[in-house]
Amino acid sequence: MRRSLSRTHVAGLALAFVAGGCRPSTNRAPEAPPPARRVVSLAPSITELLFALGAGAQLVGRTTYCAYPPAALAVPGVGDGLNPNVEAIAARTPDLVVLYRSPHTETAARQLGSLGIATLVVHHDRLEDIATTARQLGQATGHADAGSAIARQIDSALAAPPRPGPHARVAHVVWDNPPIVIGGGSYLDQLTHLAGAGNVFHDIATPSATVSIETIAARDPDWIAVLRETADPSPPDYAQRPEWRVVRAVREGRFLFLPAELFGQPSARAPEAVAYLRRVLDRFPLPPPAPQ
Repeated sequence: MRRSLSRTHVAGLALAFVAGGCRPSTNRAPEAPPPARRVVSLAPSITELLFALGAGAQLVGRTTYCAYPPAALAVPGVGDGLNPNVEAIAARTPDLVVLYRSPHTETAARQLGSLGIATLVVHHDRLEDIATTARQLGQATGHADAGSAIARQIDSALAAPPRPGPHARVAHVVWDNPPIVIGGGSYLDQLTHLAGAGNVFHDIATPSATVSIETIAARDPDWIAVLRETADPSPPDYAQRPEWRVVRAVREGRFLFLPAELFGQPSARAPEAVAYLRRVLDRFPLPPPAPQ
């Protein structure tokens, strides 16, 4: 989650290409820039989206963490996307670099622009951000129809009616010392809601937040959701620490293990993630309420 990570409109896409675009004639309307043929992605969610669009063959650079789909591993790496190496990126001679919005990447975008390299800075915390970026990147790479199709799929998932209750209450714990949980500003909060459950920290507006173990215990989630790189079913190490035993779900071993490959980043596979989480939740009955 630490590797993770602004919406703009397609109508403003030409502004992202000022660094590399042609100056229009004064007596005719400006032309749209040609599709980017050499793209560097500086976030795993962007890399996955480019492949989903059919633009994987146009990708010439990725971050160390871009591992899905497996074909992405054949793309040359340019280092850490959160602290971009401008020299390594420029060495790939891209005509478009796509970055996740952060103070570090915005500085890199300005440096790339000064080198004449076009950039597109995106925000990927919510599922609707994926829909927006799908449209933008579809236009930018010559796959507009695919971008619109992905965006419609995301929009449809978000518009689905809620599942009838009762709803399981979930806490997404993504770090244990200090405890970091997922808030209402994250796509994981949305996936949880769409799957028919509730995030006990939905009231936190940011994507994630540091909280105390006592706060988690007071919220008393039915399940603790944990992202896993492997299928290992054993409880996380912190479950054995005395301070964590105040959380009822930890004491009773109620963990939902979610594959990081599917849940570790917002992606066009959101409907697949929702279906997966529904299946997991449906396998387990709700625990009885805590005694008063």
